[in-house]
Amino acid sequence: MAAAGGYLILNQVQVTTSFWRFGQYGGFGLTLLPLLAGIGILFYNGKSVVGWLLTSAGAAIIFASILMNMDIYFRQTTLFNTIAMLVLLFGGLGLVARSVRGA
Repeated sequence: MAAAGGYLILNQVQVTTSFWRFGQYGGFGLTLLPLLAGIGILFYNGKSVVGWLLTSAGAAIIFASILMNMDIYFRQTTLFNTIAMLVLLFGGLGLVARSVRGA
């Protein structure tokens, strides 16, 4: 029940992206600078702590920017379908919780 309800709810969600923003301006190139500098330092010295920090920070900045530019919408559906999806999800979670609790 929980799996079916979760699937039906997730099937109603639409994810879109918007224009890449970094601060006030469109600056995708700026988000690449720490990553590229870190990779360059790591090619020169693979044990460099600064290189690993820059590479990790650059990858984290790019990942965070991708997540921040996502727009998530719940598609239009009927009230009956929404209630059916929620009953399946929470009823299934209740059954799972009861079985985990033990008798």
